[in-house]
Amino acid sequence: MADVHPVTHVIFDLDGLLLDSEPVYYKAQSKILERFGKKYTDDIRHKIMGTREMDTGRIFIEEAKLPITSQEFMAMQTEEIRVEMPKVPLMPGAERLIRHLHSHKIPMAVATSSSRGHIELKFTNHQDLFSLMDHVVSGTSDEEVKNGKPAPDIFLVCASKFQDSPLPEKVLVFEDAPNGVLAARAAGMQVVMVPEDHIPEEKRSQATLVLPSLEVFQPELFGLPPF
Repeated sequence: MADVHPVTHVIFDLDGLLLDSEPVYYKAQSKILERFGKKYTDDIRHKIMGTREMDTGRIFIEEAKLPITSQEFMAMQTEEIRVEMPKVPLMPGAERLIRHLHSHKIPMAVATSSSRGHIELKFTNHQDLFSLMDHVVSGTSDEEVKNGKPAPDIFLVCASKFQDSPLPEKVLVFEDAPNGVLAARAAGMQVVMVPEDHIPEEKRSQATLVLPSLEVFQPELFGLPPF
């Protein structure tokens, strides 16, 4: 674990961190690639994790050499995920952590690369929990976010929307994706990474703290109220 210091605000990524939505994306993207006789490699998977939707489509087209546009790829993906995405469950420890921080009046927000339309789909069965967030920033739909992860834009914009606009060093980010970790670090923020098993060690090295699950997070490490 790197040196840590106290924080006052928290920003959460969404997919794969708070919501178990990555398997839905993986299944949809795999089906699209199979239509064109292509294989979904871990290399492609690591490159697209945490990226904005327009960047996701472009990376798939370039890496898998697909004979379609990125817009066509994303339209196919949306069609594939439309039914399953509203059903995705929360990740272990997510609800406990969010409700704990809210009960202690810790300002919280979500910064996700998803579009507003996809965010609404994912929030369908979790409206009560996500209503506890101060705000939600979309890297795809919000024009203020000029560049997607691993650029720091989404986290800087998200932090600026808190009522008291905290300094970056006072913000703790939770992420599962290497691109998200790099974005948080570029923004000058500490970041707790909860990676999937397929993420190699070298792509975890930039995180302040790496955990197997939100269930084992200790808020007091960062000066937050303990459970």
